[in-house]
Amino acid sequence: MKPDELEVAPGFAKENLQGQVWDTASEEALRTGLEKAFDYRGDVTITKTDGSKIEGYIFDRRTGKTLKDSFVRVIPASKGGPLSKISVAYSEIAGLAFTGRDPAAGKSWEAWVKKYMERKAAGEKNIENVPERLD
Repeated sequence: MKPDELEVAPGFAKENLQGQVWDTASEEALRTGLEKAFDYRGDVTITKTDGSKIEGYIFDRRTGKTLKDSFVRVIPASKGGPLSKISVAYSEIAGLAFTGRDPAAGKSWEAWVKKYMERKAAGEKNIENVPERLD
């Protein structure tokens, strides 16, 4: 075993979910989709069984034994801002779509270094990579 080789862990491919509509036909598919939505950094749109829609950021989920005992917690994109939170039971969810922009998609340390090196090679001075605005 070589310690230097252990210091570098392989990365993983991030699934691009932006714009996808998730199949919620089965309990397993719904649970998988909601786990992915929890890890997603953009807004999702939940279509409830009564036809109403909630667009917002899923910041928490509570998984129970049944769909009725499981909940996602959402910060709505409109209506009250981050202080307003909604709980939705999995059993009330008929559809799930990844509608919001993922602000971190395609961003990585490697991409930052590549951009920096390109700018340095072009002769730029006082190089500063400023993050893009989120709004």
